[in-house]
This record gives sequence, structure tokens and C-alpha cells, in this order.
Amino acid sequence: MTWYAIEVQSAEVRRDAVAAWLVERTGQAVEEREDGTLVSFALTLPEADAITAELHRAHGPGLTVGRQPQAAVDWSLAWRNGLGVRRVGRFAITPSWLRPDPIGEPLVIVIDPEMAFGSGEHGSTRAALALLDGRVAAGDTVVDMGSGSGILSIAAIRLGARRAIGIEVEPDAIAVAVRNAAQNGVAESTTFLEGDAAQIGPLLAPVDLIVSNILRLVNVALLPEVMSTLRPGGTAIFSGMEQAEAALFLPELTGAGFALTGQVVEEGWWAVAATRP
Repeated sequence: MTWYAIEVQSAEVRRDAVAAWLVERTGQAVEEREDGTLVSFALTLPEADAITAELHRAHGPGLTVGRQPQAAVDWSLAWRNGLGVRRVGRFAITPSWLRPDPIGEPLVIVIDPEMAFGSGEHGSTRAALALLDGRVAAGDTVVDMGSGSGILSIAAIRLGARRAIGIEVEPDAIAVAVRNAAQNGVAESTTFLEGDAAQIGPLLAPVDLIVSNILRLVNVALLPEVMSTLRPGGTAIFSGMEQAEAALFLPELTGAGFALTGQVVEEGWWAVAATRP
């Protein structure tokens, strides 16, 4: 089956509004490339044409919208390609068919990501893991916004959290996260909820730590909900952003009232930790 990438170019002042429209219309995250192009996806050509037409009606002239057919991939099998044991600080991230070297007594996380994001191979996940280690206290309640494979929720439990709650819009990813939690023996300490993190997060307040490994535009949109969900003194970790995006996100972060406490760069991917005063 051929699917389609919808590529949108717009003036910078309108980019956030266009990205928010694409997220609401498609129910999917939007990629922002280095040149400012926004990328979303459609499963069929009629759907791509409909989104393109609606986008022009919603945001008027001045947009450049293209759609590119993408080769079919059997992701139910392709996700296994290239996976191995990955050491990230104290963690050893491994697929279920391998076992890590016990040297150093790592905190082992067994992850079969299948079609969900979060195998430890991506720099944004490793950056989030690096900031998570050292910021989880025994007994904490952690919320993982955009939980994907469940890797960060499982890591939080490994670090001593009492409860980790993952929020994810993709039902297939929820099923993957539940399976991963079970094979790591943390099913009773983790919960995965399907829905919008902006709506669900505040219902869980107050929590000790929130991690959001999504995209810069989504992270910016979530700042008010993250602030209201955290307890005073609680920590937020934001990842899923390239190093060049730090200059764009940091003013939004501090402007929302957060106090910066740490940053990590992992193979060009940037993550930041901050507290609610």
C-alpha cells in the first residue's frame, strides 16, 4: 500500500498555527524539518487531496503544499532491522531476543517497539533517558506524555518511581507499551491511557515528574498543561527536539514559568529538564 507525505511550507509567523491544524485534522504528530517544512501523513491519495484542500481553505493563500508518495513498508517486520543492545548511562536497552552484558550491573529494559516509537536507538529517547536518571525519586508518580513503546515509563519504574502513567494517541502503541511493561515485570506499576495529553494530564495532578518526548511544537502547546499537572517543585523533561531548536524552545519554557535545571545533546537531539517553582 502506498501512503503519502504531505509537505507544507508557510511563513514562520503562521507555522505553529498550521502545525496545530494538521495535528487536530490528522490525529498525528507533525514533523518540522530544518528548513521549516511541516510534514504530516495520509494513508490514501483521496485523503491527502482532502487534507490539502481543507488546509488551503483554513489558512488561505501563501502556503506551498506538496504530497509525495512513499514506498510501502511492512512495519510489522521492518522494526526489527538493526536493533541490538544499547547502553545508555546506567540503562541497557535490549530487544527480547538478546541479553545485555551484565558488566556494570545495568538497569535492564527489554523493549520490542514493534510499530511504536521508542527503542533506545533514537537520540531523542536516549537524551530523555539521560535526564530522567537522577531526577526520579523513590515513590514518585511520573507521567509520560507521548509514551510510544513505553520505554520511558518503564525506565521511571526501574529508577524507583511508584507509578508511571503513559498517555498516547495511537491505540496500537498502547498495546505495545502494555506488552513491554509486562515483559519487564512492571505491569502493576504502569498504566497506559489512550487520548490527548493536554486533556488527560491535568486530571492526574499533582504529579512529581513529567516527561514529554514528542516534538517542539507539541511540547510548546503542552506547556500550560504540564505546569498545571506538576506539583510545586516537580520536574518536567522535554525531548524530541533537534539541537538547533533549543534557541526556539528555551524562551517558551522560561516564559511559561519553568526554571531550567539541565540540558543534554545526543547525536544532534536536544532535551531539557526544568522545574515548576
